[in-house]
Amino acid sequence: MSLADYGFYILCATAVVLLLAEAVRDTTNFAQTLVFGLTQGAIFALIALGYTMVYGIIELINFAHGDVFTLSAYIGTTILGLFTVTEGSFTALNLVALVIIFPVVMLIMGGINVAIERIAYRPLRSAPRLAPLITAIGMSFFLEGVMFLWKGPATVHFPNILPQWTTTVGGVFFGLKDIFVIITAAILVALLAFFINRTRLGKAMRATAQDRDAAQLMGIDINRTIAATFFIGALLAGAGGIIYGLYYNTVYYQLGFRTGLIAFTAAVFGGIGNIPGAAIGGLIIGLTAAFSDSYIGGKWTTVVIFGILIGVLVFRPTGLLGMRVPEK
Repeated sequence: MSLADYGFYILCATAVVLLLAEAVRDTTNFAQTLVFGLTQGAIFALIALGYTMVYGIIELINFAHGDVFTLSAYIGTTILGLFTVTEGSFTALNLVALVIIFPVVMLIMGGINVAIERIAYRPLRSAPRLAPLITAIGMSFFLEGVMFLWKGPATVHFPNILPQWTTTVGGVFFGLKDIFVIITAAILVALLAFFINRTRLGKAMRATAQDRDAAQLMGIDINRTIAATFFIGALLAGAGGIIYGLYYNTVYYQLGFRTGLIAFTAAVFGGIGNIPGAAIGGLIIGLTAAFSDSYIGGKWTTVVIFGILIGVLVFRPTGLLGMRVPEK
């Protein structure tokens, strides 16, 4: 290992030792923070997967992905407005609305993201890398503008259709929302892993990520594969937006900017282009944010997270699970 690798692992080991010391000193607070961290880490993981899939295929940092996540929450709250739901309780209508909203919003966001790829990114696929990157930033601003004109600058309430069931175990408070977020995210990540590793299209995506020209020579439809990657990434972002809305019950049009940058940090930390790495990175960044809020102070959380991004880029640019590969 290089000196940078040793430095990276020393920093990680130091953070773990400090957290273990806090766990021994105040176990209840540590466990409570762990619950919050896992919950928001699950949401970051779903967004980070979209970043890492697109980068793995076409080496594009899709900065509009965070705004796709936010737009899904806006569409979700609009669709829920069509139902006469009862907030904070479990009713048959709430259950029907919950079952309907996930696939509908995910499919809508998948179609929107495919259209974005076809209109904004595909014509620039052979252009210098700076051109699609600037286009991605422009698309991010465009989506934010659409949401601003649609719902205005104020925060938008997302209906709370999940039951307000809570319990305390060993002094640690958690509710149905926490369980719902973690389990739903775990199921989606498992389905994605199965799709990538076991389906024909998933194998085509992995082949395209490894060598696009060779994959095309073997008969793989590159345009179809890239479009499918954007579609699947948007499915996860759509689910993430609905989960975020159900958990926090409020969204605003610039939510995707900050959340997207944090999810991008998670993707880089886990190894950009590596799907398991993005999931693990999302959980770690979520835990980092929660422990920073609890032990350092909320005003320092953003500094800590982006300090991690800088540290990873300096000491281990490939991330936790990424590997150094030759330039394509």
